[in-house]
Amino acid sequence: MDSNALKAFLTIVDQGSFSEAAEILHLTQPAISKRLAALENQLGTSLIDRSHRQIRLTDAGSRLLPHARRILDEIHNARVALSPDSGQVQGELQIIASHHIGLHHLPNWLRRFKREYPQVSINLQFMESDAAYEQMRKRNAELAFVTLSDSMEPSFHVFAQWPDQMVFVVGAEHPLASLENPRLTDLADHPALLPDTSTATYRVVSRLFLEANLHLNPQMPTNYLETIKMM
Repeated sequence: MDSNALKAFLTIVDQGSFSEAAEILHLTQPAISKRLAALENQLGTSLIDRSHRQIRLTDAGSRLLPHARRILDEIHNARVALSPDSGQVQGELQIIASHHIGLHHLPNWLRRFKREYPQVSINLQFMESDAAYEQMRKRNAELAFVTLSDSMEPSFHVFAQWPDQMVFVVGAEHPLASLENPRLTDLADHPALLPDTSTATYRVVSRLFLEANLHLNPQMPTNYLETIKMM
């Protein structure tokens, strides 16, 4: 069984499309289709139902999926074991981080990690937390530093790293600046600069106002907290 064909099969499943899988593997779409067809011919059965627009596994494809993952994992482990420096942690680590975490928390962590594991090559990407969850679900990264979502993929292993307190901030000239301990009712109806409505942070704030039966008045949403602070 060809490992490249198995990898093509897994990537198609994880990405949910032939075109995205081809891009990940740096292949043309006909080439990745050919690899899948070769695997199906070898096994004598169809693995993906092509009659739907979305990728759907056949019964045979569903049965093959866990075995394919284990086979490729074992091939990777064998290569690591046979490498000259097999006693060291090495390889490439795909990391995703939100912009806020990347700016305020990640640099110190990365410096410590590189001192401890100098043989590991890090590929770091920045994106919003919700987009990072999707990339993790598609297995495009091994590690993500993001704001915790209110709904988490059951297969993810989640570890809290840096607690961030959510606080209310206004400019010195704002009418609410004189209040020592403003209540939620004091904030209602004032224009609020918040992250985009798709973010976990916005959903937390929105839920607080909704539960208190208060009106939230978001203005000019932006996902860059540094921009919000400067305004």
